[in-house]
Amino acid sequence: MNRPGLDVSVVMRRERLESRWQPWRWVLDEVRPSDPTQQGGPLLIQDDKDIQRWLHTGYRVELFRDDAEGYHLNATTPAPCWFVMWRMEEEATVAPEPIARPEIVTLSYHDAGRWLDAQETVEQVPAPPEVIDWMRAFADAHLIQEPKKRRRPDSFRPLTDRFGNPASVSTGWKRGGGGGGQGGEGGGHG
Repeated sequence: MNRPGLDVSVVMRRERLESRWQPWRWVLDEVRPSDPTQQGGPLLIQDDKDIQRWLHTGYRVELFRDDAEGYHLNATTPAPCWFVMWRMEEEATVAPEPIARPEIVTLSYHDAGRWLDAQETVEQVPAPPEVIDWMRAFADAHLIQEPKKRRRPDSFRPLTDRFGNPASVSTGWKRGGGGGGQGGEGGGHG
């Protein structure tokens, strides 16, 4: 089955910090449409004393009908975005030190939430208007709104004890039942 999708590239940025404990940090820089002339990689596209930018190509962002709600949630926020889950390399492969490598790119709030719940590193950058319009059109076409069920107020629910048996509430005072707030033994009733 052909799913609607976009081919994108991800740029990760390594930036210098003013910290003796952590001299560098990696952050998501941008998600951009793939350029067929820039294949392979990762490719170092900027390298100066304070910043390195690495281009990672070959990511496909597909839209799935069963995740229309996740796209709808993204499209209706004040700042719709790309979500990128990335990890650090275990060992250096293309640079003297390990670099950050994007794993997956999505437009779904649900995907991003699952990755965050799994303790993955997920960052976001704004998505361009044409991508937001494309995502919104897909979500509108495939979102199935669940009808809201009317919830009865708790005052109409039957009372049950902790074992699920019917229970009743009495507002009157019963004889022999715990003294009724009066001091002494027996409650002073005779």
